[in-house]
Amino acid sequence: MRRKVLIIPFAMKKILYLSLVLLLSFLAYAANASTAYHTATYQPDIHTLRVRYANLSSLKRPFLILPHTGVIDGTDDNNTLEISFDKLSHDPANYTYTVYHLNSDMTRSDLQSIEYLQGFTTEDITDYEYSNNTQQIYIHYSFFFPNEDMRLTASGNYVVHIYEDGDTEKTVADVVIQVVEPIVKIQTTVKANTTVEFNGRYQQLDIDLDTRLLNVNNINEISLFVQQNNRSDNAAVIHQPTYIEPNRLRYENHRQLVFEGGNEYRHFDTYSVYYAGTNVNRMFFDHNDYHAFLEPDDNQGVTPTTDKTGRPYTMTNDANGQWVVNVERTDYIDTDAEYVWVHWFLPYPAPLLDGSVYVNGDLFGNELTLLNRMSYDNERRGYYLNAYLKQGAYEYQYVFLSKSRRLQSEQDLPPYQKGASLINFEGSHWETENEYTVLVYYRETGSRADRLVGFSRVYK
Repeated sequence: MRRKVLIIPFAMKKILYLSLVLLLSFLAYAANASTAYHTATYQPDIHTLRVRYANLSSLKRPFLILPHTGVIDGTDDNNTLEISFDKLSHDPANYTYTVYHLNSDMTRSDLQSIEYLQGFTTEDITDYEYSNNTQQIYIHYSFFFPNEDMRLTASGNYVVHIYEDGDTEKTVADVVIQVVEPIVKIQTTVKANTTVEFNGRYQQLDIDLDTRLLNVNNINEISLFVQQNNRSDNAAVIHQPTYIEPNRLRYENHRQLVFEGGNEYRHFDTYSVYYAGTNVNRMFFDHNDYHAFLEPDDNQGVTPTTDKTGRPYTMTNDANGQWVVNVERTDYIDTDAEYVWVHWFLPYPAPLLDGSVYVNGDLFGNELTLLNRMSYDNERRGYYLNAYLKQGAYEYQYVFLSKSRRLQSEQDLPPYQKGASLINFEGSHWETENEYTVLVYYRETGSRADRLVGFSRVYK
């Protein structure tokens, strides 16, 4: 481990920013502790929570497969996760994690740990490294899960609950993961000819489930969960298929499977603190911090009084909202990367009074909070946002959450009518390449938890 001696104090704006993180994290945790878990950090000095495959070779969002042996023990790097995060200090802390089994709605299931876990029920996080010659000092923590000491034996959703000083109430972070037992075969087609319009703004999924290996006695035992680009605000939860056939469930022309096509993600790269990277207008150092001012983003053809069609479609290769740590001239990116204040600016003639604008993507956990809600600058005539991020390549989109859609978000509406909309700023096009994740949950009558019996990803 490499240690830096000089400790540089936080700037006042950094303290205010981290205090906001703490407040939001506390409120989010209090609101969700008895309801649904999600991947998030809950302390102001915890940043850059990352989950990836242990082999580190794939940018795909990871999931785990329950093998024929019925045990995931960490011996297969292709079926093991690396979970990591940074603590913005050089004072090490005592971090521990445990694992809870969740239902399909991300609430705690009734299973006891002995029913889904072999080995220990808790494990200390002992692998950490100090940042090296960085302006912002931090400690990089990491661990692999599952492992030989904590082995998973059941399918379903899980939360890896990370906490401090042996107190499970002192939450540091939660990481939600999926373990699938591949029993149900899934065929998914994404089409532009939707029940809403033809070759327009939307995409619709047709899903075919082969359930012959399941003993389905009641259609209510099966539920379908569909996400677009890892978003939860517009996810589809479906309990009734279009057609029911022997050993087959068909979801065709299903209104609950219509999504906005959106547009390809915008991106920037802060791999260097000395030069302006991709879509970075200028990079400079001021008051103990690095700052990256992004190029002002275009917002072609959209005003409050015109038809809100957003940007025209542009074909680009993207990672559907993901990010990676990226630093020049080093092999130790996790400990040599700086932290940078990133500044967004989106020109817009007047503030929108019927809702809020957000910068969205995996960099903010696809959550819509005060941390990624943009503010309007009347003098510059546009929306702006500042965020403290580790050097890297990031993808994002501008989304608009209207007050009406906010109120309707918990109702049984199709994805294109709930959650945040891309149409206002990004446009929405049937040609857009998106990542769709299909999860099939099964709860046999009388059982106490949801099994995850089918998992599929399709790219339009």
